[in-house]
Amino acid sequence: MSLLTASKRLRSTPDTLTVEWTNGEVADFASVWLRDNLPQDRDSHSGQRLVDIADLPVQPRIRSAAVFEGRVRIEWEGEPDAASFDLDWLAAQVRAARQPQLAPRRWLEGANLDAARDFAWAAFDAIRTDAPRRLEWQTRLLRDGIAFLRGVPRTESGILEAMQSVGQVLETNYGRVFDVRSVPQPENLAYSDLGLGLHTDNPYRDPVPGFQALHVLIASPDGGDSLFADGHALALELRAVDPDAFARLAQTAVPFHYRSKDAELYAERPLIQLSCRGEVSAVHYNSRSIAPLLDFSGEAEPFYAAYRRFAALLRDPRHQLRTGLADGELVVFDNQRILHGRTAFSSAAHARHLRGCYLTRDSVYGAAARLRRDFEGGAT
Repeated sequence: MSLLTASKRLRSTPDTLTVEWTNGEVADFASVWLRDNLPQDRDSHSGQRLVDIADLPVQPRIRSAAVFEGRVRIEWEGEPDAASFDLDWLAAQVRAARQPQLAPRRWLEGANLDAARDFAWAAFDAIRTDAPRRLEWQTRLLRDGIAFLRGVPRTESGILEAMQSVGQVLETNYGRVFDVRSVPQPENLAYSDLGLGLHTDNPYRDPVPGFQALHVLIASPDGGDSLFADGHALALELRAVDPDAFARLAQTAVPFHYRSKDAELYAERPLIQLSCRGEVSAVHYNSRSIAPLLDFSGEAEPFYAAYRRFAALLRDPRHQLRTGLADGELVVFDNQRILHGRTAFSSAAHARHLRGCYLTRDSVYGAAARLRRDFEGGAT
């Protein structure tokens, strides 16, 4: 339910301002929160804050509050200057707190999903030239954790051209882009013919790459199908069926290590990462790069039991979305949410060549937010 800008009733105590809108919505604003968000304490051009918490009164107290021409005027005890808040702005803060703009759509039964039907697809040319179409596609990418493109030029720079409007490419020890194809004695099993179980990439890196893109230059007609699963949904499933195992995986620091002739990378993080609200915020799962557990005493046994329980969920075909990608198609996915893998193939029989890159997490979210702001601003 959206809030109306006109207020029906206004009440205040020294510690709280209560606004009741005409649609029945009610919100309480703490006096210290209001004092910390005075419009006059922000730079008029950048919107950045001009004061620090240490500059504010320890216990700001409201003396009186009244509505006048769509604004709330607040008089403070012991302060000469009044504050003025736009009701539209207060309503927007309530909307932002109660209705996150990009609430994720969790998907669990991957075997019942169809990549072409149930996820976002767009033509490469469309996301370059059609702003509303690009906004729709990028919004679905953030909500579903995965989205697809078709018609991406099968050139060395095709993937970079496609990602220009999606986010900022992250350069790693693999370079700005990397080629996924079989090579003799690979330093990474991704560069072999082997099937790869579901995993997230680079948990040994800090920060972990936020998003990954894979562009099919040459598809194998026999094998090499892509596998995907929603790691957040699987973590929530584990929490429902075995809360002790979930808690163990969220609380145990797991070491990840990668070594090659030109890289030595190490990081520690839980397999299931929680936000400050206790919600699943990331999954880090890579059986190829997990290092020996730091706690090798008898306390390791409960962790391994939980680890095995989670691994069983990942291996269940019901939770896996399997799809074959054709030449020129490209997939982008959240590397801290969507696990990916592939079936085995034979490079001796058929060539298979994918090109990949990583994108910084904040740039992908930022690109979508800017597009939404510009498009919605232009539409009003």
